[in-house]
Amino acid sequence: MDFSYPKNEKLKSRKTIDLLFTEGKSVSKFPLRLVYIPLEESDEKIKFGVSVSKKHFKKAVDRNYFKRVLRECYRLNKNLILDKINQPFAVMFFYQTKDRLSYQEINEKTILLFEKFITAIHSEQQ
Repeated sequence: MDFSYPKNEKLKSRKTIDLLFTEGKSVSKFPLRLVYIPLEESDEKIKFGVSVSKKHFKKAVDRNYFKRVLRECYRLNKNLILDKINQPFAVMFFYQTKDRLSYQEINEKTILLFEKFITAIHSEQQ
């Protein structure tokens, strides 16, 4: 099992990010939201990005903390997604509340959200 988060897995393409916001589908598990689109051609199975609202956390220190926590939760639980998908996806992960949840709570919600994402993908493909 690979628990790394290499550079080539990071979502950096402005074009792909714009597509996520215009055509992406989403699943939610409060306070987390995951927006995704299938990719046609990609060397990686998943391109992943995180976002924390400036509206909820005015200080960059706070936003950066939650982005770090979200990336860590993804890194440790990405095998839940990678084992079950058969085509590449671009995924954006959002933290959408003013509440300051602990790492354990965010990690539990992440696992539930990833399971919901897998069921959504499989229901679309059938």
